[in-house]
Amino acid sequence: MQHIGMVRYVQTHTSDNPLNKLFVDDRGAPEPYDGVAEAWWPSLEFLQERMQDPAAQAAMAEAVEDEARFIDFARSPIWLGEERVIIDNGKPIPY
Repeated sequence: MQHIGMVRYVQTHTSDNPLNKLFVDDRGAPEPYDGVAEAWWPSLEFLQERMQDPAAQAAMAEAVEDEARFIDFARSPIWLGEERVIIDNGKPIPY
């Protein structure tokens, strides 16, 4: 993904853990996603500028073509967001 300037890509897959059912039942939540993928760029401005480059556009089209093999786009939300760190001290939160 060199052409699109991505600096980080993370996949978080739902684990097969009994705690998932506990959380779902406790909150009345829907079943969890299979997973979530996060793609990181230095800034939204950087991404906007980068996507003006034909090489970046071609790379993104290639990525989308590949993703279509294993992602149900119609049922998979996608959005741009900004990270807001609330707690980042590596220590448990005293509840």
